[in-house]
Amino acid sequence: MLKVKKSVLLLLLLLGAGFFIPEPVKIPVKGASKADWHPQSFWYEPWGLSGVHKGIDIFAETGRAVISSTNGIVLYTGTVSRGGNVVVVLGPKWRFHYFAHLSSIETAPLRFVGVGDLIGKVGDSGNAKGKAPHLHYSILRLLPVPWAIDGATQGYKKAFFVDPHTYLSGAD
Repeated sequence: MLKVKKSVLLLLLLLGAGFFIPEPVKIPVKGASKADWHPQSFWYEPWGLSGVHKGIDIFAETGRAVISSTNGIVLYTGTVSRGGNVVVVLGPKWRFHYFAHLSSIETAPLRFVGVGDLIGKVGDSGNAKGKAPHLHYSILRLLPVPWAIDGATQGYKKAFFVDPHTYLSGAD
């Protein structure tokens, strides 16, 4: 019983520590500004097979550097059908930062990335093939926040998503 209590306490301490790690924020496309995405594209509908757009698309020319928007650990690099070439970074506050439609991936799993480090290049891979090159950027919470749920289409999923436009509002 004592071992279980110690394990639970350690897990709670680790989870809590994730919320106290500093979270610097940077727009994840080098040289981009807020003018490079539509501020109301988060949760826009209708949006293809997913129903609603759970991120923002930052438009830039093919090959422009995609950089880490915060400090974190790369959990996944690879290809998925809709996102094409993708990178997933676990950042502070237990948030997953999802970078999709990359033309190339310039990092590797389990690598630490600092804010501004190169992780890939803008492209049109996945279901963006043939469309204007852009970075699809989403942020998912590991721990849901029920107060974010609303009456929008799939509004219950908002407990798990952060609006990237709002998140990047203080970034340079």
